[in-house]
Amino acid sequence: MRARPRPAVAAGARRTVGPPVVEMEKVSKRYRGGGGIEDVTLEVGPGEVFGFLGPNGAGKTTTIRLLLDLIRPDRGTIRLFGLDPRRDGVAVRRRLGYLPGDLVLYDRLSARELLSHFAHLRKGPSWEAIASLCERFDLEVDRPIRSLSKGNRQKVGLVQALMGMPELLLLDEPTSGLDPIVQHELHSSLRQLALEGTTVFLSSHVLSEVEQVADRVGMIRAGRVAAVERVDELRSRSVHLVDVRTAAPIDPAAFSALPGVARLDVVDHSAHLEIAGSLGPLIGELAGMEVTELSVREPDLEEIFLSFYARPRAAPTGSRREEHDRGRP
Repeated sequence: MRARPRPAVAAGARRTVGPPVVEMEKVSKRYRGGGGIEDVTLEVGPGEVFGFLGPNGAGKTTTIRLLLDLIRPDRGTIRLFGLDPRRDGVAVRRRLGYLPGDLVLYDRLSARELLSHFAHLRKGPSWEAIASLCERFDLEVDRPIRSLSKGNRQKVGLVQALMGMPELLLLDEPTSGLDPIVQHELHSSLRQLALEGTTVFLSSHVLSEVEQVADRVGMIRAGRVAAVERVDELRSRSVHLVDVRTAAPIDPAAFSALPGVARLDVVDHSAHLEIAGSLGPLIGELAGMEVTELSVREPDLEEIFLSFYARPRAAPTGSRREEHDRGRP
């Protein structure tokens, strides 16, 4: 297979101009025993890394299987590269790489034999190009696959997904079983591919991995998309997490009326606050206290994401101290 020409892209830029590579419009799929997805609408542009997040059973794998036409939707429209994956399945598959979450391999073959077989079916790439990927992921290619660990089997799956220089990568939990060094190498590879124009649709429940590579995240819960956000915008709207300890017991009323307080937990001499906006009013209040410890940090993506799934929080006037005084656990 002849190498697909890559567009020239400036360092640090993402090529996201052009029609969507992935389109889903009001797509639904329900199983007899329950589960599936409902009215999912998404667009992913060229050169974009899209993180598709959700707990196990939320509908991530169902979505990817629908995109590949491995299962059929009950209703809705799906397009890859503007094509119907059912009617134009061969043309679509020539342009994508896929790593399933439930990876099954011909375990009597070696990785060399299996990857060479796949390359032959695709009429390329050369073994030299495949070997370069194997070296990058530190994959031993001449042992039978049945003798490989879970992590090394996952490496075989990654190489087969990446080796055809795909325009679209569909990756379902790609770091499962990988050690941190190989995870880092994969993240680096995905960032470089995106700079070169490859679109990456990355399904995961590992928030830290998506935070490192994704431009946008879609959050799915119980089969429905709860939100689609840019990672940088999620961060810009996030709150400050403040932990303070004072020499004297803290009165919750000292903090509960401050502007921007979204959450307040007070236990004796300690308080934990989540504050949106300026910290000036809080600093002013602390100036009149004998503060023994103070820490301020921004939440990571995992904490931001989990806030979409949390139950509605009580008003900030509540506190653990007050609950304890009322005899609650």
